[in-house]
Amino acid sequence: MEIRLTIVWLSGFHQCRWGYHNLSVVEEVVENYKKAQIPLDVIWTDDDHMDGKKDFTLNPTNFPRPKLLAFLDKLHAQGMKYVVIVDPGISVNSSYGVHQRGMANDVFIKYGGKPYLAQVWPGAVNFPDFLNPKTVSWWVDEIKRFHELFPIDGLWIDMNEVSNFCSGLCTIPKGKICPSGTGPGWICCLDCKNITKTRWDEPPYKINATGSSAPIGFKTIATSAVHYNGVLEYDAHSLYGFSQTIATHKGLQALEGKRPFILTRSTYVGTGQYAAHWTGDNQGTWNDLRYSISTMLNFGIFGVPMVGSDICGFYPQPTEELCNRWIELGAFYPFSRDHANYYSPRQELYVWDSVAKSGRNALAMRYKLLPYLYTLSYEAHSTGAPIARPLFFTFTNYTDCYGLSTQFLLGSGLMVSPVLEQGATSVKALFPPGSWYSVFDMSQTVVSSSGKYVTLDAPLNVVNVHLYQNRIVPMQEGGLTTKEARATPYHLVVTFPAGATQGEAKGNLFVDEDDLPEMKLGGGSSTYVDFYATVDQNMVKVWSEVQDGKFALDKGWAIGKVTVMGLGGTPARVDIKLDGIEPTGVSDIFSNVSEQIYSEDSDVDGVMKSVMVQISGLSLPIGKNFAMSWKMGM
Repeated sequence: MEIRLTIVWLSGFHQCRWGYHNLSVVEEVVENYKKAQIPLDVIWTDDDHMDGKKDFTLNPTNFPRPKLLAFLDKLHAQGMKYVVIVDPGISVNSSYGVHQRGMANDVFIKYGGKPYLAQVWPGAVNFPDFLNPKTVSWWVDEIKRFHELFPIDGLWIDMNEVSNFCSGLCTIPKGKICPSGTGPGWICCLDCKNITKTRWDEPPYKINATGSSAPIGFKTIATSAVHYNGVLEYDAHSLYGFSQTIATHKGLQALEGKRPFILTRSTYVGTGQYAAHWTGDNQGTWNDLRYSISTMLNFGIFGVPMVGSDICGFYPQPTEELCNRWIELGAFYPFSRDHANYYSPRQELYVWDSVAKSGRNALAMRYKLLPYLYTLSYEAHSTGAPIARPLFFTFTNYTDCYGLSTQFLLGSGLMVSPVLEQGATSVKALFPPGSWYSVFDMSQTVVSSSGKYVTLDAPLNVVNVHLYQNRIVPMQEGGLTTKEARATPYHLVVTFPAGATQGEAKGNLFVDEDDLPEMKLGGGSSTYVDFYATVDQNMVKVWSEVQDGKFALDKGWAIGKVTVMGLGGTPARVDIKLDGIEPTGVSDIFSNVSEQIYSEDSDVDGVMKSVMVQISGLSLPIGKNFAMSWKMGM
C-alpha cells in the first residue's frame, strides 16, 4: 500500500489543546516552548478558532484574521506549521454559507427525503454524504475557500465515526435555544424519538456502545438513513471517516499541489495511505500510558504507520510523574502530540520543570533521529512496513518476545524500553540475543547471548533506547524545529556485535523535497542512499551507494561524523583513508577511540574488549558515493 502522507515536519513534535481561547494564548504557548528550549514544530487549535463552532470559519473577536495571518507568517518564517480541526457536522444555519452551498448542491445524507438532522458542537447539523461525487466537489471547494481565508498547513478531521450527541429521528425544538450555551455541550437538546420501524434500525441484536445494550444507531447516524445512490447507512457506516479522509486529501492537494497532512479519528482499511491517526480521547492514567504501546503497534500492523496517543492524556489532569513518563515514551511515537481537554488544567511540557527536562531530553533525541524516522516513513510508503514495530517483527524466532507490548522497535533495530509503572526508577527490559548500544550514551552496552531480561536504571528524566548490532542509522544534530535540525551535519552510527573482529552492518537514507505530492525517486527531487560497513580482522570499511544524488548535492547536505561501535581490540591510533587516499596536509579530520562499558548483566567473558571509534571533522556529501577505511590496532 502506498503511504502518501509523509512530510518531514509531521515527524516533529506537536502541541494542541481544546481550550486555547484566543490567539494570544496560542502565541504564548509557542513562545513558552521556545523559552523552555523544547522542540516544537506544529501548533494546533481545536474548535476555539471557529465562529460559533462552525467549520471553515474564524472567530472575529478571539482569532481576528489580520493578527492570525501575521502570526502564521511568523510561524512559517521559523519553519513551523499550524493545523486546525474540522468536524463533519455542518451547522444548520440560514446565514452560514457552508451549509447554504451544501443545500444548494444536495450534499447531505437523507432520511425520508430530507437532510438527516443530528447534533454536534454547533447545535443542529447535517452530515455530508462523501459517497456522493457532488459532495466531494463541494468539500474540496469549501477547503479552498477556507484556505484563502486562513492558509492552514493541514486539517484534523474529528468526530467522523460519525459521532452524534443525539439518537434516532430528531427535530429542532421550538421555543428554546439548543444548545443553551451552558454545561458541557454534548447533551442532546433536540427533540428526538427512536426509530424502530425497520430491521436496519432494530436488528435482532444490540451493541455494547456505552457498557449497556443500545440500538445499533445509538449516538450516530440512523442506520436506515440513505446515502448517494440509495446506499443505507447500515451498509456504509464504517466507510464514513475513510470517505471524508479521501475527500479532504483531494481538497488539500488541490490547493498548491503539495503533499497534504490529515489527522483522522475514524479509520478503515486503506486510511494509512491518506492520513495519520491518533488513538482518540485516551485518559491521563498509567493504564492508558501502557495501552498506548499496543494500540500504536496494532495500527502499524493495520497499515496506519503514522500513529500516536495524546501525550499526558486528554483527560483527566495527569500527575507530574505520569507526564514525565509519557513524554519519554511519546517522543518515540511515530506521531507525537500533546493534547488536552477543555476541562483539564494546562499540561504543556513546560508547565512542570521536571517534565520540561524530560521533554528536552527525549525530544532532542527524536530530532537527532529525524533522518532515520523519515527514512522509515519512506519504507512504509514503499513496502507497507510499520514505523513502530513489535519486537517479533525483527526477532521472528525468539518466542519470548511474541507477547511483549511494553517495549517496541522503531524500524528493525532501535528499541524503546519506557517506564510504565508509577514510582518506578528502573525498568526491566527484554533484550533479544545480540549486542545493544544505548543511543543516549553510546559507551554503554548490553550483550545478551541467548536473550534475557535486564534491569536498567531509569530515574525520572531518563528513557532507555538501544540500537541493535549490524545496523547503520543516519542521524543529525537536532534542533528546536525540523527545519533547523535538517540543516545540521549528518552523523552515521554503525553497530557491530560487541568485540567483533568480523562483521557487517547496513542502513539507508531517503531525503526528498517533502512538499511535492509524490514521495518517489527520480526527477531530481529526492535522493536514496544505501550505507554499508564491514570489519575484517583489523580493517574497518564504511561506504555508500547513492541513487539520484543530485537533490542531496544541491542541498549541500554532508556527513560530518561517523561513529562505529562494537569493534574488537584495544584503543589505538586510527589511520583513515577516504576513497583509498590518506588525507594529507592540514586536515580537520580527527578520531577518538574509547573502550565501551558492558552492563553488569551482560554475557561477556571478562576479556572481550569492545571499543567505539568516532571520526569527526568529515565533510562527505550525502549525494556522492564515498568509501572510508582504517586499520585498528589489535
